[in-house]
This record gives sequence, structure tokens and C-alpha cells, in this order.
Amino acid sequence: MVPDDLYFGLTKPGGETISESEWQELVKAVITPRFREGLTVLDGAGQFLNCSEIMIRENSKIVILIYESSPAKNQAIHEIIETYKRTFLQESVLRATSEVKVSF
Repeated sequence: MVPDDLYFGLTKPGGETISESEWQELVKAVITPRFREGLTVLDGAGQFLNCSEIMIRENSKIVILIYESSPAKNQAIHEIIETYKRTFLQESVLRATSEVKVSF
């Protein structure tokens, strides 16, 4: 199984914050249809250096996905990231991938 952790910053250019309703709409319309088998969303607070070397501190959403590796799932994650970046004018989404053994 492959776990992917996706980190979505919640600050829009200009300082506005992505609202909880905007986030929930993205989960409903973009993420859930691609990962109907399940996902976990956590609230976070983080920081990073943007492309201009400015330290950005912001609240975030962390989406944890655990799935069987396939080109289709990799493409689905790419689509989620690109939709988020385009919709909310974001520079990036952090994706952390590894391999795990799971049991239920």
C-alpha cells in the first residue's frame, strides 16, 4: 500500500484565507470522487519559504490517502493538486509518499 500525505496551505494570495466551506466543497467535488475508498483530513499549522525566499506561516489541511499503487491513483493525486493550485492560486501542495504494510 502507498500512503500519500498532501499538505494544502489555506492562505490565498493577498492574505485571504480559504474558508471551511470552500475546503469542504473541494473535498466533496474533487478529492472524494477520486478516493471513494476513504481518506483522512487533519488540521495543521505550518511554515515554508516561498519562491521569493519569504517565510510563510499559515494554517493548512493535511489529507492522508492510503491506497494500492497504480498509474490511475497517481494521476488522481496529480489532478487533485493541480485543481487546488488553479482554484486557489496556490504555488504548491506538498506531497509526501512512502510505502507501508497495513491491516484492518
